[in-house]
Amino acid sequence: EVRTDARAGRLVLVAVTAGALVSLLLGVYGKTHTPTGGAIALFGFGSLIQMKVWLALVTGVLVLAQLVTALWMYGRLGPLNRHAPARLGLVHRLVGAVALLVSLPVAYHCLWALGFESYTGRVLLHSLAGCLVYGAFVVKVVGLHGDASPGWLVPVAGGALFTLLVVTVLT
Repeated sequence: EVRTDARAGRLVLVAVTAGALVSLLLGVYGKTHTPTGGAIALFGFGSLIQMKVWLALVTGVLVLAQLVTALWMYGRLGPLNRHAPARLGLVHRLVGAVALLVSLPVAYHCLWALGFESYTGRVLLHSLAGCLVYGAFVVKVVGLHGDASPGWLVPVAGGALFTLLVVTVLT
């Protein structure tokens, strides 16, 4: 039991450290990189802001689906719990993968075209939360794939990821 607790502690430390490094590296890149103000790819949208808004909206909807499937998997949806499909975990992972992929052009353009900015409180919060999103994602993935992962790590990391995505989209 002590050996398992020590392994779990090390895994949490590795996961949080890796996530913190990803967030920090994104923030440092965004702050030190000279913003271009231009877009690399608009994916058929008329402007950079239009592309970012629509892809952020799609990401937000997918993240809400993530929340519902996670609550369903953890038995937090009351009467629906007894009707949880056998492949709900697969659906949760696929929706999460699509959400991540849809969010990447938005994040890339935020960092590359606009940079990490702090000229207002809202913009600073957006910059911080945006960098922390990908750090929380790393913590969740490391927690999912770690044999010694404590039972609370993935739900806490997933909840933090959800919250950070909502804050990023809303700011």
